[in-house]
Amino acid sequence: MDSLEQRIQRLEDIEAIRLLKARYFHACDTKDTATIRSCFAEQEVVIDYGQIGVFTDVDAFVDIYTQMACNDHIIDMHHGQNAQINWETPERASAIWDLYFHQINTQTSTLTQLGGHYFDVFTRQNGEWKILNTQFNVTSSCVSSFEKGSPTILFAGKSPA
Repeated sequence: MDSLEQRIQRLEDIEAIRLLKARYFHACDTKDTATIRSCFAEQEVVIDYGQIGVFTDVDAFVDIYTQMACNDHIIDMHHGQNAQINWETPERASAIWDLYFHQINTQTSTLTQLGGHYFDVFTRQNGEWKILNTQFNVTSSCVSSFEKGSPTILFAGKSPA
């Protein structure tokens, strides 16, 4: 059995990872690109966000994110939940997170609701946990138009093309 000190460290690490992912979601909602960038490891990463793209360079991902989301007409809400964090070593962990995503686009008068799962790998760098790899898989989505006053569903299914 691990020592009490090792078990406490593991619990502290798991909580630090939970807070890191919460900070990432909040930064996405508030369009805080510097904080988004700081959530990722310094070395090459893998960011696989499906239709948005696959990135090995965080700055390339932040550039696309800025173009897509950092506009006054885009209102995002990332609701991460049901964290299943697997502490592997003092330097590595993995996790699955469920996500409910809600986006209002006032320019196109659309509402997008999306559900899915993140599959993440974390690494400790300079005493801090960072995201090393992340993959998001869409499990459901619904896009509605609210242009004419009452909502009209434009798409409902796994993933709009």
